Amino acid sequence: MKILDKYLLKTFLLTFTTVFVILFFIFILQTVWLFISELAGKDLDLILVVKFLLFSMPRIIPLVLPLSVLLASIMTFGNLAENYEFAAMKSSGISLQRAMRVLIIFIFVLSIVAFWFANNVIPYAEYKFVNFRKNIAQAKPAMAIAEGQFNDVGTYNIKVNKKSGENGNHLTGVTIHEKANNMGENKTVIKAKTGELVSNEKSSILKLVLNDGYYYQDVTPKKYEDRAKMPFIKGKFKTQIINIDLSELNKVDDSKESIAGTNAMLNVNELRYTLDSLSKNLDNEIVSFSENINQRVGIKKFPQNSQKDIKKKPIPNDVLSIYSNKDKVDILKMAGSNITSNIYSIETTQKDLKDKEREINKHYNALYEKFVIAFACFLMFFIGAPLGAIIRKGGLGLPIVFAVLIFITFHFINTFGKRLSQEGGMTPFMGSWMSSFILSPLAILLTYRATNDNGLINFDAITTPISQLIQKISERFLPAQKQK
Repeated sequence: MKILDKYLLKTFLLTFTTVFVILFFIFILQTVWLFISELAGKDLDLILVVKFLLFSMPRIIPLVLPLSVLLASIMTFGNLAENYEFAAMKSSGISLQRAMRVLIIFIFVLSIVAFWFANNVIPYAEYKFVNFRKNIAQAKPAMAIAEGQFNDVGTYNIKVNKKSGENGNHLTGVTIHEKANNMGENKTVIKAKTGELVSNEKSSILKLVLNDGYYYQDVTPKKYEDRAKMPFIKGKFKTQIINIDLSELNKVDDSKESIAGTNAMLNVNELRYTLDSLSKNLDNEIVSFSENINQRVGIKKFPQNSQKDIKKKPIPNDVLSIYSNKDKVDILKMAGSNITSNIYSIETTQKDLKDKEREINKHYNALYEKFVIAFACFLMFFIGAPLGAIIRKGGLGLPIVFAVLIFITFHFINTFGKRLSQEGGMTPFMGSWMSSFILSPLAILLTYRATNDNGLINFDAITTPISQLIQKISERFLPAQKQK
């Protein structure tokens, strides 16, 4: 390796590492901010917080890595151009493509590593992250209950004045509101002096043992006039055990952008296998429903002989004319009922099939994303390197502006394409690769202009045709005015 290649690689690696660490730290803070409600006020020890952050770190890589490559490329080549090092290279006969050669090899290796990371590390970390959030209350159930406030745990709202013990399992001053199914009213209120939380990591049932307490339960009389008296039942107990289902606690919210769902936990081979199963199930369900709806509306396949016999029988224009008025009413009611039932069945099945098709598209997007992140490293390098050579500015000023604008455009188009493809507006392939297809011409254009020492925008190419047009117009009309 020549001295120039070592110098360029060292400069780029130093800038890339610095930018990557800074951006990674910023995105980690964003992750903490998004999930602050799950971390704050639950007496989480340092080990659990570190696990939470470690499991959430790999999902940040697809955002941080392309942006780091883009910003590092602009800064590195911008510094070289600003310090006239590129001018010295070109005067020695070294072109931009020759200077980029060693960095292209590095970006190629980085793309392979990025694909491997997206295919192996991110699915495993996603699986651990989701399960960690689901089981956080099972590992230490006291974390689900903060002191001095009502906590939504299963079908109960629980408030405790104080927690004690090694794991905070011993409770003092317990107040429980049991959720009711009727209009959300609190039908049962339980108060106890002390309590204890008992759980098993292998079970989703949390046992709450209450001591020395009372319970108050509202009673709804059958007679409406007695309801104004608001009767209730009061009871006393020495010990009472409440079993709380924690399966819904800390459940993953699919509406959050940061949670992709189960498809993010699969690698390429698993995604292909899952997609094959989902596609076959969808096709079988469509065939089954079509056969079922045909039978319900009376569409059957007749043998050829029977079809000839049917054709020979004359069918009156008004079929109902052969029935009595009473039969006509019954037939029309039955037909209307069948039509309503079939329409409802079709609409329900259509919605179900649409959801399954959307799930298939999500899996396709997850499959293509693993390849998009590898190509994005190449794309951002071939945008950033020539752009830095053109603008001739290093440091953290103008390069950050260009990098943020380009990356926001890339991320917005990528998100828009995936959402559109999930709803069936385009194929998942086009939705996942839309951002790459749109920005690839920009990379080619910038590389071409940087190679030929052209500026970012060739104003002569814009102003020259306009000036020539104005000159022709003036030459054509001015002599006519002079003759007048």
